[in-house]
Amino acid sequence: MLSLTKAEKSDIEKKIEEDILALREQIAILEEKVKPIAPDCSLGRLTRLEAMGEQHVNNKILDESRLRLSRLTNALLRVDKPMFGICIECEEPIGIGRMSIRPESVRCVECANNL
Repeated sequence: MLSLTKAEKSDIEKKIEEDILALREQIAILEEKVKPIAPDCSLGRLTRLEAMGEQHVNNKILDESRLRLSRLTNALLRVDKPMFGICIECEEPIGIGRMSIRPESVRCVECANNL
């Protein structure tokens, strides 16, 4: 397997930028959804519990989105480096398929599965 070409790196860079924009929008929406639910809010007991459960799920998604945004931002800084697209474990090239889907990847599929 060969390392990434300049064209592939350019495509991945565009994908990273698009993913960052989408995540920033998603994070803004989620931040609104996870605002505290006022105790005087006129929800029934069950509805209030459901809202709190949904808020918990949204908090989890928000945390994961922030983490991925951080990883994508770091990937954007590394995309022009020679080691971009090289597995940090086995030092073999990470497949273009994986890099196209998860451009923040630092491990190949095999090494990621061994964690």
